[in-house]
Amino acid sequence: MVTGPFINASAVLVGGVLGALLSQRLPERIRTAMISIFGLASLGIGILLVIKCANLPVMVLSTLVGTLLGEICNMEKGINTLVSKLQQLMSAKGKKKASAHESYIQSYVAIIVLFCASGTGVFGAMREGMTGDASILIAKAFLDFFTATIFACTLGIAVAAISVPMLLIQLTLAACAALIMPLTTPMMLADFSAVGGMLLVATGLRICGIKMFAVVNMLPALVLAMPISAAWTLFFA
Repeated sequence: MVTGPFINASAVLVGGVLGALLSQRLPERIRTAMISIFGLASLGIGILLVIKCANLPVMVLSTLVGTLLGEICNMEKGINTLVSKLQQLMSAKGKKKASAHESYIQSYVAIIVLFCASGTGVFGAMREGMTGDASILIAKAFLDFFTATIFACTLGIAVAAISVPMLLIQLTLAACAALIMPLTTPMMLADFSAVGGMLLVATGLRICGIKMFAVVNMLPALVLAMPISAAWTLFFA
């Protein structure tokens, strides 16, 4: 049975409740500093996974082709469009309240995407489903706990509710990944982890504001990693 999704969801739930209780008592200086630490942690995890790559050409090719497919499909724009429509739907009733209400909705929808559609969460859930290793999601849980706490200081207890869809998404990803586990090899898993590491590095650079990678557009690389690894091993290894 997978444990990572439950640990991650619990961290968001507890962090959201704690942040709502702390309200505005958390200094702005701490909120800003913690965001940089989140990015640094993502970079560290990503680098650790990349250096364990079994076939370097597989990691590079998967990332390049996967990102190209994501850019062609413009997956990130699709998610942004969906978010915009959700914002309009949720704020349709309150045009007279406008700015404060719209700002709240925009921030809330943004963290839904952050928690539920992040490269770290997708990769971590799939990795646990295939290998039983929950370390990525556990590490993400520590980050999400503080992130939820900080956001809940402004947005309130509603942040804690995000733990429910996040849990469902991660459990679904882990279950689907477990189905393909019998078809994998250690080298395929290593290459898959390395590609995931590349996404985590991109996520960390984005959080730190160094380079705004379209991480959602890079997600197809995770799907391509194992087939490309298998083909590389068959024809070139």
